[in-house]
Amino acid sequence: MELKTFKRGVHPHDGKELSNKAAIKALIPEVGELITIPLSQHIGAPCEPLVKPGDRVLVGEKIGESSAFVSSPVHASVSGTVKAVKPVMGAGGAMVKSIIIENDGIFEEDPSIGKGGKNLSAKEIIDRVKAAGIVGMGGAGFPTQVKLSPGPDAKITEVIVNAAECEPYLTCDHRCMVERGEKLVEGLELMLKLFPEAKGYIGIEANKPDAIENMSKLVKGKSNIEVVSLKCKYPQGSEKQLINAITGKEVPSGGLPAAVGCIVDNVATVMAIRDAIVENRPVTKRVVTVTGDAVSEPSNLEVPLGMSYARLIEASGGYKEEPAKVISGGPMMGIALFDTEVPVTKTTSGILCLTKKAAEIPPESNCIRCGKCVEHCPMGLMPLYLSSDTLAGDDDAFLAHHGLDCIECGSCSYICPAKRQLAQSIRVNKRAVMAKLRAKGGK
Repeated sequence: MELKTFKRGVHPHDGKELSNKAAIKALIPEVGELITIPLSQHIGAPCEPLVKPGDRVLVGEKIGESSAFVSSPVHASVSGTVKAVKPVMGAGGAMVKSIIIENDGIFEEDPSIGKGGKNLSAKEIIDRVKAAGIVGMGGAGFPTQVKLSPGPDAKITEVIVNAAECEPYLTCDHRCMVERGEKLVEGLELMLKLFPEAKGYIGIEANKPDAIENMSKLVKGKSNIEVVSLKCKYPQGSEKQLINAITGKEVPSGGLPAAVGCIVDNVATVMAIRDAIVENRPVTKRVVTVTGDAVSEPSNLEVPLGMSYARLIEASGGYKEEPAKVISGGPMMGIALFDTEVPVTKTTSGILCLTKKAAEIPPESNCIRCGKCVEHCPMGLMPLYLSSDTLAGDDDAFLAHHGLDCIECGSCSYICPAKRQLAQSIRVNKRAVMAKLRAKGGK
């Protein structure tokens, strides 16, 4: 069977053998452990706290909310007493107002949990998704209720589950498909109720044969759902590349997937949709991969949101060798940490602990104009020019070279023989240019 894929891209070592056989284990917080719930775990307006110090909260109780259209509420992941509401540093280095809860060890749930059901209207499904605080849990953090409401003019013909998990080392989605595939199918079927003319696709890279086998069995006989085997290539799981690989469609520059009739959601997001509809259960926990050559026991842990990265590393046997770098996420698009005492959030997919040998970044040398970054860029951009535009401070040239279309996948930096930090410089400049455009009233 021919494997589907997109144009260009790279083939980094995937490192998945460290944890792809590690079954999901639940990590339970200790009595008295402090759980930190950031009030901004999504793209959009941050939430305002609904509780104050001294209040007792229950698992699944809404503790933060915003009235903004693009936002997502947050919920308590343990039962216990609110100790403080204050700014706390997150994995990205920013200070985020957070609610700190002292776990009482009872894990008493909000009485509304369990009162779900599948026989809901489209509006009721969207409302339930919003109330559950579901966002893009693959890392983007975009509020899911917004994505599932593309507007009356959008004709959605494909609903795609992003099960590629192309980021090296990460295996949390893989294990969910092997162990909990029924929930994924159920979630996709509920999404298809919103778009009755659409067909569902589950796109899985070929390095997950057990996941492909299990999901194929689970969708057998379902005419509106198909499992698609994808070539192992990075960034296969990027939204635009996945759409192109599965449907052949190309999302236009500056456009959204809905513009070509597609909705794309990550494995964890689709499973959270299922839990919200069937069990009326909000997002209070997720599966996180803890891996890398510096950690003793690479693992996939199901943890309450708000536990510290340090606790997950400890639960994975701690370090077998002092890490030179700890990354939130994977090696291509993750964020290097300077402290592991930061909380797990809805978008935390992995914790990667690398030794000095694995984390070494060779020194930069001059660009030799080989064109490899252009040849391999999945968006068809010219990273060498974008980097030059950045270093020269030429915003007009950066925009003319379509710098805002960069998906920040890191393929250019990976493939560059001169080890130029192309993606890093482009990423920083994108944010600066976008901020200037917003200040001028642009888009």
